[in-house]
Amino acid sequence: FIRADIIVKSVIILLIAASIFSWAVIIEKIRLFNKINKTSEEFEEKFWKSRSAESFYNNLPTNINDPMANVFKNTMQVVMKSRSKSNLSERLTNVLEVNIEKQMNIIDKNYTFLATVGSTAPFIGLFGTVWGIMNSFQSIAISRNTSLAIVAPGIAEALFATALGLLAAIPAVVAFNKFSSDSKKYSQKLESFSKRFISII
Repeated sequence: FIRADIIVKSVIILLIAASIFSWAVIIEKIRLFNKINKTSEEFEEKFWKSRSAESFYNNLPTNINDPMANVFKNTMQVVMKSRSKSNLSERLTNVLEVNIEKQMNIIDKNYTFLATVGSTAPFIGLFGTVWGIMNSFQSIAISRNTSLAIVAPGIAEALFATALGLLAAIPAVVAFNKFSSDSKKYSQKLESFSKRFISII
């Protein structure tokens, strides 16, 4: 790394930084999905056991931090404020859609970063490799020596950039696909709850 060209160094630092941030996002999302799946299950269980939606809403803690609970809470606020009962179902459907979208945007935060790292990191690494190999050939031409001792270090530093690119990209792609699937399932869970909630309202 120390002997590498400034461009190759920049590529290596960029890829290491991208990899670290990717892992930070991955760990945060694993924790998030474990938490919200558990809290939403508990919320749903309590909700369907409650006497009425209104009494359940009144007994909700103020600092609740579950997407499903937040969707219910925000929608109930509209129901409580609404004096006119005409077109209530239609209005509730619109409010629920907006609230679900809002909660899903919070859950889906940083997905674009994972997708970007997954698609661009190998190419950034490849750019570092190509640049490093070009420098190696230039040093061979200058020294007019084709021995392995001259060629090997430059080639090794160049290939290291590609390895780092793949190291950053593979976990990012796997995580992006996994979290996209989890996000879709959770979104369906919210929609299913919303439909049943409208039917009882």
